[in-house]
Amino acid sequence: VQLVESGGGLVQAGGSLRLSCVGAGLTFSDIAMGWFRQVPGKEREFVSAISRRSITKHYANSVKGRFTISRDNDKNTVYLQMDSLKPEDTAVYYCAAARVTSIVTEPRNYAYWGQGIQVTISS
Repeated sequence: VQLVESGGGLVQAGGSLRLSCVGAGLTFSDIAMGWFRQVPGKEREFVSAISRRSITKHYANSVKGRFTISRDNDKNTVYLQMDSLKPEDTAVYYCAAARVTSIVTEPRNYAYWGQGIQVTISS
């Protein structure tokens, strides 16, 4: 199984980025997908998750109203549209494939992880 993130980078506060994560080696449409983020010295933090058919989406309070998760099962890809970015959104972002079909928010419930991608927001 392989998950590969792309789309990170450096933007100014108030700007936007769209992260993508392409999956291979798994039945993508059968599982929920999630995004997490981590900064040095802190635990990995849940950002957002989406059920396998996009019926249910869940967001951390810190990103609600600013981030939008979506997926395209035909392309084995999950996206995270990030708008109105703040310096506190700076982190390494990871996509992950859940062990189950429904949305979960704890890292231990995710079986596979991408390598992570840096997102830096300047003030």
